[in-house]
Amino acid sequence: MSDPYETTEAHLERLLGRALNSFDLPDRLVERLGTALAHSSSLYSTHHSPASGLWRETHRHTYLLADGTPASLWELAYRLDADRAVRHEVFAGRAELSLAVNRLFGEADPATHAEFTLLPDDLEDPDGAVDDVAVLSALFAASVSTPLQGRRGYAVDESADHARRVLRRAENADRPGADTARVLRSAYAHRITQAFGTRQCLSDGRDAGFSLYEHAFMLLDGTELSLWEVEHTATPDGRHMCEVYESEPAAREAMELRARVR
Repeated sequence: MSDPYETTEAHLERLLGRALNSFDLPDRLVERLGTALAHSSSLYSTHHSPASGLWRETHRHTYLLADGTPASLWELAYRLDADRAVRHEVFAGRAELSLAVNRLFGEADPATHAEFTLLPDDLEDPDGAVDDVAVLSALFAASVSTPLQGRRGYAVDESADHARRVLRRAENADRPGADTARVLRSAYAHRITQAFGTRQCLSDGRDAGFSLYEHAFMLLDGTELSLWEVEHTATPDGRHMCEVYESEPAAREAMELRARVR
């Protein structure tokens, strides 16, 4: 299963790391993929021959680049017999993928192979990006055409990765979940504002410090989403702790609860 907290950078690194032939990809393509802001993966086809143990799947991984254009990589995952581990190869286009399938499997014989195909092999746009990412590309181009100055001081700076780090350091059980993490994978700009400065107050008879930060993100569809982070030392041993909430009222309520004198 995919990790909802995985960034596009981590996804690309994992894909290239497991591919036996990633060094064959054009250098220019790899450089462009290094600017990817979002990604989408889909199963393209699967074939299984129970009698021989042959098995393969093809996947299309589509990336939205910083210039607003999409780019795709085609992945072939296969097993040549039932006893061998799954291997992975990756290609820049569907033509190279087809050559690899022919090299490894040859032409399938319907009389001796049972084949199951989930998706058609004759798509009208064989090497293009999937529709939803193409739409994201257009939305991204429209959103960045408007200067971010005046839009609450947003900065384009690895924002999806910043969101992932904020969510991962949250220790509260009611922190935002996987759905929020998935949405924030499309963040391309963000800003941090201290909404509540460091204050000292009593918690269980001890001094404790509290701060509240808003992490506001601009998404590819032009909408904004904020995470509210509470940093405090109202812990049994006085250590620093981070909690994250989806709204400012929830974050302030949590601060009041932690600061309450019992």
